[in-house]
Amino acid sequence: MNNTPTEADIQAQLARLGTLRTAIAQAIVGQEAVVEQLLIGLLAGGHCLLEGVPGLGKTLLVRSLGQALELQFRRVQFTPDLMPSDILGTELLEEDHGTGHRHFRFQPGPIFTNLLLADELNRTPPKTQAALLEAMQERTVSYAGVTHQLPAPFFVLATQNPLEQAGTYPLPEAQLDRFLLHIRVDYPSETEERDILAQTTGTRHSEVPQVMHGEEVLALQARVREVHLGDDLLAWITRLVRASRPNESAPAEVKQWVKWGAGPRAGQSLVLAAKARALLHGRLAATREDIVALAAPVMRHRLLLSFAAEAEQKSADDVIAALLRSVPFAG
Repeated sequence: MNNTPTEADIQAQLARLGTLRTAIAQAIVGQEAVVEQLLIGLLAGGHCLLEGVPGLGKTLLVRSLGQALELQFRRVQFTPDLMPSDILGTELLEEDHGTGHRHFRFQPGPIFTNLLLADELNRTPPKTQAALLEAMQERTVSYAGVTHQLPAPFFVLATQNPLEQAGTYPLPEAQLDRFLLHIRVDYPSETEERDILAQTTGTRHSEVPQVMHGEEVLALQARVREVHLGDDLLAWITRLVRASRPNESAPAEVKQWVKWGAGPRAGQSLVLAAKARALLHGRLAATREDIVALAAPVMRHRLLLSFAAEAEQKSADDVIAALLRSVPFAG
């Protein structure tokens, strides 16, 4: 039996992605770049760290995504007193009333879902952060010697507030590296903000239609791996990542502003994200445009800036822009 997809099957899958974006737009006004990057993270099978001030619709966005995909959605508000068992689950002692025997039963925590919104992740202590990030990486939860598989697809959207730093526990660089994309959410434009006010203060409520289910998401994730990325693009990604590390051959901006550069996982993430963006745009081959569009979301949380960069008020995005200018596409 031949399971090779036909051209019609592939085009149908690509059309479904367009329908998905339209469905999310029923509830989300504007934020096209944020929605696109979230979908890229989902298709690439990675997790996203979302940074933005309160009130920009981050919770509504991930809930709308869950509704459109017909996936289970859960939200956890991270606080300083949250324990790992509050996320992963715990064992309960139960008694069989017929026999009087007692036994332990594992009670799954909120991480056993398809879409998890980890709200204000940097407000919980490192022990709880590490427990969540380990589960994100391994896609399993181990408790009392038993390994429990997380559902598929499994996608974590973590948020953090860039303004309030009192009482927070910033994620270490090694843990930030677990996120495929670091997405910045900016304020809406004047027109978009007016539309938001009109849409959210009236009697009509926008319903997000269900346009895709979990099996289709898994099929699209597999399709992303099949998207072509040429050797020239692969070589360029390698050079970009390696050029982010301060050494003798690094660009001048990197030597001046970067203390530690991106590791190999940045290259892996950029390849997968570029493939996912190509598929989202209806293409079966990645282009240079895909890499340029995703270099900042993939690399901004993987660079540790120097004191000189802070003194000159330079950001990771400034470093990445300099890399794109100075690292030649043709080797």
